[in-house]
Amino acid sequence: MKVLQFPLARITFGFILGILFPYCLKPEPKIVFALLFISVIIFIFFYFLSKKNSTQNTYFGISTYVLSFFIGAITLIVHTDYYQKSNYTHYNSIFKKPHLISVTLREKLKNSNFNDRYIAIVNRIDQTESSGRIILNIRKDSLNRQFEIGTQLRIKGTLYKNSPPNNPNQFDYSNYLENKQIYAQLYADTDEISISSETDKNIWYYTSRLRTKIIHNLEKNNFHKTELNVAVALIMGQQQDISPEIIRDYQYAGAVHILSVSGLHIGFILLFVTFILKPLPNTKRGSFIKLIIILGSLSLFGLIAGLAPSVVRSVVMFSFVAIGSHLRRSVNIYHTLLVSMLLILLFQPSFLFDVGFQLSYMALFFIIWLQPLLASIWLPKNKILKYILDILTVSFAAQIGTLPLSIYYFHQFPGLFFVTNLIIIPLLSIVMILGVLVMALAAFGYVPLFLSKPLEWSIFYLNKIINSIASLEQFIIQNIPFNFYFLISFYLIIISTVLWFKKPSFNKLVMVLISIIVLQISYIKNGSDVRNQKEWVVFNSKKNTLITERNGEKVTIYANDSILTTCRKNNILTSYLVGNFSALEAKRRIESIAFFNGKKILILDSLGIYPKNIKPDILLLTQSPKINLDRLFQSIQPKIVIADASNYKTVQKYWKATCSKQKIPFHATGEKGFYKLN
Repeated sequence: MKVLQFPLARITFGFILGILFPYCLKPEPKIVFALLFISVIIFIFFYFLSKKNSTQNTYFGISTYVLSFFIGAITLIVHTDYYQKSNYTHYNSIFKKPHLISVTLREKLKNSNFNDRYIAIVNRIDQTESSGRIILNIRKDSLNRQFEIGTQLRIKGTLYKNSPPNNPNQFDYSNYLENKQIYAQLYADTDEISISSETDKNIWYYTSRLRTKIIHNLEKNNFHKTELNVAVALIMGQQQDISPEIIRDYQYAGAVHILSVSGLHIGFILLFVTFILKPLPNTKRGSFIKLIIILGSLSLFGLIAGLAPSVVRSVVMFSFVAIGSHLRRSVNIYHTLLVSMLLILLFQPSFLFDVGFQLSYMALFFIIWLQPLLASIWLPKNKILKYILDILTVSFAAQIGTLPLSIYYFHQFPGLFFVTNLIIIPLLSIVMILGVLVMALAAFGYVPLFLSKPLEWSIFYLNKIINSIASLEQFIIQNIPFNFYFLISFYLIIISTVLWFKKPSFNKLVMVLISIIVLQISYIKNGSDVRNQKEWVVFNSKKNTLITERNGEKVTIYANDSILTTCRKNNILTSYLVGNFSALEAKRRIESIAFFNGKKILILDSLGIYPKNIKPDILLLTQSPKINLDRLFQSIQPKIVIADASNYKTVQKYWKATCSKQKIPFHATGEKGFYKLN
């Protein structure tokens, strides 16, 4: 692969490995700084040595890659808030009792059913200067007051650490927030908040005001709410107000990527601005003015869109394309891709762990690398056929490149993605051109009806088309079991196969066969591991008791009738089955006694009835049984007591205190998450 022959590619690869080093292993920062210092000395030594003796170039190259590795490691450490001494996580008792916390609102998030949600920057805790980011949850009231970005608030409250998933194989929201440098959440009522007279008028404040002004002007001109929310997502990357039903339709149709501003949108902006600037002369001065306007337009668009990872990546990359075009040089697209990635990760290394960032770069790389190969299969002379073929080959290249990652993260595959892209890309180009024009004019308080109505109708029909495709659920493959080893194996097959098709040779064919063998080994190893596993799990399911017994690939569920009849639609159970490559074998009602792996389990429900003279290893309390634990412990001596989420919280506090007095371990699923017995 020629791209790997670029020194910049190897440096970028070493830099990325360096970012992964502290992320996975959490080394002491002082040790990493010391290793960086040593690598700098070695690099300088081999640099001067290579100047005198060209045979030492190999060692100089190795020292360069080692240096890029440690620069990547230090970059992540420096940009990780947790390592900063002023970060609120290092403040004594911050998670144990209330403090007076001063924050500045940075970003508006999608509201929950009960709270308005914001990302906030911590300024002070009590009288101590502090830093870091939190999620601020403000409970909704009858006034439904919204705060401006940049508003400074003082709140008396307790920070809560992000909680890990309460059930197995569920989305780890705690890890997701940690990758965004958010380690805690704060909950507050409006009457507990003191609003400062000062507003932090930074770039986030002005871009938020601009977005708000645009939306307000469109609302005044009777732009339909549903279409407006989609337009705001398409043009400005703000998805907070889109309904879950519309997002689900775009996911099922394989078009959810267009709701996140990315390379497709930035490419439209670049083409549109370039088209508008055509009347300017192509003189040295005129070309420079064009470049400044293009770079300013792309940067402004990125700021308005909230500087999401995919937006930053696309703006940086297309900015390099514009600069290369201005310098009248042929732009090596691989170099552009690598430089944009390296620059972004230098300033925001945590973007590497963002799913959108990974999917964006993977899609773009495969479009550049694979699409020419697909397009060369058939070269139609008809312009319309060529246009359709270009859309299809770009869609297939992007889908092939992102397929393993998409299945790994989302466990589903939209079978009609190529139909979706073939239909919506022409319509999307119209929406983007109209949208940019309408919102640019709306920023100045002018919304012409002859532009806003066509935009509204275009989005209406776009949603209709997406909904029609998404309704064909038989083409949506869901709940696909997929782990990290399968992810690596599939990418080995895809890359080796493409290399073989590009330039067939015996060695490349051998690589294809080896990658297939690696996938088979992964499959056999995974199947063997699953078949040898046995576990009994009590889930954290609110108001209901949910228990599973897994023997290899076969799972038996124990629950009440209401859960048993709808268990195949139960998200908790589905995540468990998919994550463990298992299938539901049997459904049974809960009985008072259970046995697993030589352990006797007593299950008490709301009736509180249990057999006499029983000596269980585990006592499971469900549905808030009216029992006296002290008296119960006199007749049975369990080794551990478990309380699931079907019990009242007040009762669980009493049980916890009783178990503590009796020195018996107590596990509440609402507090500690699911309980697993191997």
